[in-house]
Amino acid sequence: MLWGFKHLDIKTASITLKNLTEREIGDIKVPPDLTVKNLPDSMKTPHIIVKNITMAYGDLVIQQNLDFTVNKGDIFIIMGGSGCGKSTLLRHLVGLQKPAKGDIIYNVLSKNSDLEQNRQKEINFWNTSAEEQRLLMKNFGILYQSGALWSSMTLAENIALPLEAYTDLSSSQIMELASLKLALVGLAGFEGYYPSEISGGMRKRAGLARAMALDPDFLFFDEPSAGLDPVSARLLDDLILELRQSFGSTIVVVTHELASMFAIGTNSVFLDPVTKTMIAHGDPKYLLESSKDERVINFLTRGEGKQIV
Repeated sequence: MLWGFKHLDIKTASITLKNLTEREIGDIKVPPDLTVKNLPDSMKTPHIIVKNITMAYGDLVIQQNLDFTVNKGDIFIIMGGSGCGKSTLLRHLVGLQKPAKGDIIYNVLSKNSDLEQNRQKEINFWNTSAEEQRLLMKNFGILYQSGALWSSMTLAENIALPLEAYTDLSSSQIMELASLKLALVGLAGFEGYYPSEISGGMRKRAGLARAMALDPDFLFFDEPSAGLDPVSARLLDDLILELRQSFGSTIVVVTHELASMFAIGTNSVFLDPVTKTMIAHGDPKYLLESSKDERVINFLTRGEGKQIV
């Protein structure tokens, strides 16, 4: 159950985009006793592969030699000190900024028209056609730090935008689906409200509902809990966990909130602003327990410089 909305369970929601369009999502099914977090490596499926990335603005190098894998179903945390390039890396991942060097590869399902079955397909985002990039980006859902809702549109109209642009659904179906997405984040009954009429936490949830509009396989969140009080931030963490569990989306999160990192993170990369490269990669809790790097431990313990188990 989500946000006190007692009569709606994500798994049994009455209408989904798949029901309305008969689109095959093809999520990998995981037995109930095996969460993504404790799957053996042999059962994990790489979803995003970052190979030897260099990020730069002209001659100014932000990060270099970045190599890591985001597995399907991960809640992947991009962490590091202020100014290390976390949001810049996110911009590279979602196709808003081209890396100075390296590859970003997405492992997606592609339908074979002859065999009528789904096949895994690797797409090197920055080394493919503009049309294939556009099709891949339709499978991205993004929650911006500020929510980035259109102030002149109601919440329902904001959620309806991607549905109007990328589906052939009727107006009534779109509005029904928009209502469902808002209900999933605890905003049932707020369809007619404008962003200025709701709180900051509610705007974040509305932004999340819009990110989920097309049932994307990839969700990208930029500082989702920034500006929220501790209770609202915890509720948002719980919502993110339930969305991952129910829909199987791969989620990439930029955050500096330690509580969120440990509560939701299953994998991570640590960017260092001094050496301008990654210095750690793995489950945040594992890094806290096992890392010998003083920079990582200081960050994960708020500068106390000791390991907390």
